[in-house]
Amino acid sequence: MHNEPMPPRLIAVLLCASLAFAADRPLNLSETIQLALTNYPSIRVSREQLNSAAATIRLARTAYLPRVDSIAQFNRATRNNVFGLLLPQSTIPSMSGPVIGTNNLGTVWGSAIGVLVTWEPFDFGRRSASVSEANAARLQSDATLNRTRFEVAVTAADAYLTLLAAQETTRAAQAGVDRATTFTQITKAQTDAELRPGADLSRATAELAAARTQFIQAELAANLAKATLSQFIGSAPEKIAISPGALLNPAPTAAAQQSLPNLSINPAILEQTATLDQALSQLRTLQRTYFPRFALQAAAYARGSGAELNGTRLGGLNGLAPNVQDYALGFTVTFPLLDLPAIRAREDQQRASIRAQAAKADQLLVDLRANWYRAIANLNAAQQVAANTPLQVSSARAAVDQATARYQAGLGNITEVADAQRLLTQSEIDDALARLNVWRGLLAIATVAGDIQPFVAEANQ
Repeated sequence: MHNEPMPPRLIAVLLCASLAFAADRPLNLSETIQLALTNYPSIRVSREQLNSAAATIRLARTAYLPRVDSIAQFNRATRNNVFGLLLPQSTIPSMSGPVIGTNNLGTVWGSAIGVLVTWEPFDFGRRSASVSEANAARLQSDATLNRTRFEVAVTAADAYLTLLAAQETTRAAQAGVDRATTFTQITKAQTDAELRPGADLSRATAELAAARTQFIQAELAANLAKATLSQFIGSAPEKIAISPGALLNPAPTAAAQQSLPNLSINPAILEQTATLDQALSQLRTLQRTYFPRFALQAAAYARGSGAELNGTRLGGLNGLAPNVQDYALGFTVTFPLLDLPAIRAREDQQRASIRAQAAKADQLLVDLRANWYRAIANLNAAQQVAANTPLQVSSARAAVDQATARYQAGLGNITEVADAQRLLTQSEIDDALARLNVWRGLLAIATVAGDIQPFVAEANQ
C-alpha cells in the first residue's frame, strides 16, 4: 500500500487545528506569530491580491490565441432600401442589397449564421510585453504579501513583548502591595501597643493604598496589552496566556551584529523594487502600442431572405433558414495614426512614475539605515541599563530590610521605610523592563535586517 501525500487543504485544516489547540495553553513567541500569520485579515487580503495577479497573467497569455466569433440571427422585417451614405453608428440596423424602388410595410423572413476567426500573427512584442507586465504585477503582489506577513510577525512579536512587560510590572506591583500590607500590619501592632503614634498607621495605610493603585494601573496595562495581542491571534483576551521562554532571562550579548546589514533583503525594499519593476514593465508595454496591428481573418457564413431582387415577397417560411453560402479569407492592417501624442504623453507620465518609485526606494534605504543606527544605540543603552538594574534591586532590597529593622527597633521613622519600599518596587519594575528592553532592541535590529527568525529562535530557548 502506497503512502499518498496529504492534500494541501487537509494540511491547512490540521495546521489550524493545532494552532487552535495551542491557543488553549500558554503560547510561546513562535506560536503567537504563527497564529497572527494565520488569523490576521490583512494577510488574507494580500494573498487574494496575489491570486488575482496570477489570474491576470493567464488572461494576458490568452491574447496569443485566435479570436473566434460566431453569430446566428433570425428576423422578420421590411426590405425597403435607400441609396446613400450612413455614417458608422449603433442604432439603425444595416441592410444589404440594391435599392429596389419600393416603399411599403410588407415584411419577409431573414436569417444569417456565420463564424469569423481572427488571429494576429505578429505584434512587435506587444503581447509579450503585456504578459511580462502581468508577471511583474504578480511578483509585486507576492512581495506585498511577504512584506505584510513580515510586518504582522514583527507587530505580533512586539505586542507579545508589551504584554510580557505589563505582566512583569504587575508582578512587581503586587510584590509592593504585599510588602506594604506586611508593614501596615507591623505598624498597627506597634500603634496598638502605643509604641508608635497613630500618624504612623495612617501613613502606612496611605502607602498601602498607593501601592494598590499602582497595582490596579499595572493590571489595566496588562489587560490592554492582552486586548492588543488578541487582535492578531484571534483569541479572547481572557483566554490569552503566554510562556515567555528565555525572554525573562538576560539576552545574549552577542546576538546582534553591529555592522550595517544588507538592507536590500528587507521585505519593504523587496516590495518597492518589485513595484519599480512593475512600473518599468508598464512603460515597455506602452512603447509597443504605436505599431500597426495585423490580423489574419477567415469567415464562413450563410444568409437567407424571403425577398426577391425584383421586390416580390416569397411566402411561408422562405428566408427563415440560411440558403446562400459565402466564405472569405483576408488580411487586415490597422494603424492608429493620431494616437502618437497621447501615447507619448502616457509614456512621459509613466517615466515620472518610475522616477517617483525609484526615489521612494532610495528613501526607504535612507530610513532603514537611520533605523538601524537608532536600534543599535537603543540596544547598547538597554544593555548598559540591564547590567545596572540588578545592583539597583539588591541595594533597594537591602535598604528595605535595614529601614524595616530600624523602624521595629525604634531607631528609624516610617518615612524611611515608605521611601525604601517604593524604591524597591520601582527598582524591580526597572529591572524587569530593562531585560525586556534588551530583547526589544534585538527585535528592532532584526526588523531592520529583514529577518526575525533568529530572534524568535533565541527567544524560544
